[in-house]
Amino acid sequence: MKICIIVEGSYPHVTGGVSTWVQMLMENLKEHQFTVFSIGAEEKYRGDFKYDLPGNVKGIKEIFLDEMIKGKGRYGKRYGLRSDCTQNLKNLITGEKVIWDPLFELMKQTKIKNEMDFLMSINFFDILRDAYEQKYPSIAFTEFFWTVRSMLVPLFFLLKNRPPEADLYHSAATGYAGIFGAMAKYFYKKPLIVTEHGIYSREREEEIIKSEWAKGHFKDMWIKFFYNICSGVYEHADRIITLFEKNRQIEIELGCPEEKLMIVPNGIDISSFENSINTSAAAVDRNNFINIGTITRVVPIKDIKTMLQSFNQVKRVIENAKFFIMGPTNEDEQYYDECKGLVKRLGLEDIVFTGRVNTREYIKDMNIMVMSSISEGQPFAILEGLAAKKPFVATDVGGCSELLYGRSDSYGRAGIIVPVMDVNNIAKAIIKLAESPGMRKKMGENGYKRVVEFYGYEKCVENYRNIYKKFMN
Repeated sequence: MKICIIVEGSYPHVTGGVSTWVQMLMENLKEHQFTVFSIGAEEKYRGDFKYDLPGNVKGIKEIFLDEMIKGKGRYGKRYGLRSDCTQNLKNLITGEKVIWDPLFELMKQTKIKNEMDFLMSINFFDILRDAYEQKYPSIAFTEFFWTVRSMLVPLFFLLKNRPPEADLYHSAATGYAGIFGAMAKYFYKKPLIVTEHGIYSREREEEIIKSEWAKGHFKDMWIKFFYNICSGVYEHADRIITLFEKNRQIEIELGCPEEKLMIVPNGIDISSFENSINTSAAAVDRNNFINIGTITRVVPIKDIKTMLQSFNQVKRVIENAKFFIMGPTNEDEQYYDECKGLVKRLGLEDIVFTGRVNTREYIKDMNIMVMSSISEGQPFAILEGLAAKKPFVATDVGGCSELLYGRSDSYGRAGIIVPVMDVNNIAKAIIKLAESPGMRKKMGENGYKRVVEFYGYEKCVENYRNIYKKFMN
């Protein structure tokens, strides 16, 4: 079977998380041929693959959203838009419910070959004016015009691309990747499955609420825009796969039909961490350090700054503490510089930004692992730490509590769950583990037993093999 995997902001340009999952599936489902449709943010990453493509990957198409700034349009064109298309375009702007098929049909007929031509057309201006008069007359029209343009340009830039033909489409998110998959399903009448690693609409909502670039009514406009995209994906998908029960309940609340949902946890190669298990990890290392580590990308959603502030408090109590931040630092260089600046202002010592490393080599010498993310799905970083028998301090996001506390087993706690962005409680939890070798060892054992029973990659792969079989012609 020919399967098109559609990803956003991940494979093959970014390591970890979703990318790890994509690579695992393609490597282990050798009976299928895969193509990858990759939606990225910046064209500078074109061809910069962080993974060796498996032999059953027959092609990869890279689309970068910053290419849209090169687009030039011509004012004043007219398009023969159907009334249902016009109405749903207006709904997309005003935040009313969108029926996506008329918009997909517009793309299928290739009437929009240049998204800038369309967004500078007489038709679009009329739609925009009607939406403005209906819902936003108190806002300055100029601000409204440019906000809507910036909201719709990336969507139309993406959807003007012809989807690769395949027997099945598998999107790794319900955002841009998901709506592109929905359009592919509409074009070719082939099934679409979606694996929602996190709750995309909720994640975008959090970002927009905290943002400075969206003000007042425009925050609400952007939030409804992403909810409309995700709702369209829920409606078009034949199967929605989620990673744990908490997310399943949220997806139902957001309108995903319950009968479409199923839970398939992530999985890892547990045996590959055998050499990362250090039986003396409960004690300090040979240099008398308590080693605290995190496997992460240095980007804002991982909230490295809160972690650093927490470690500043830890260091006042545990003088022999050393902190390793393991993972790439080049994905958001400005944020990385801000983190280094914070380290300098706090006068922190014993902080190591390792960059991209073989985490299996580093993790064996860690005593405690930490995750301070603002948002997560079911983090591979925690699964990997548990496979190496390491206790965790992790924020209460995504599936972290289920991984550390369990949901239907009696193995006991494998770490401590703390509130998001709570410097004091993160620090207290780290100190508690640092001062309790017996607790570290027990939690490490608990986590290892849990990951062995529930989170081996073989179960994950077999689940997807069976799902794919159900949709084979």
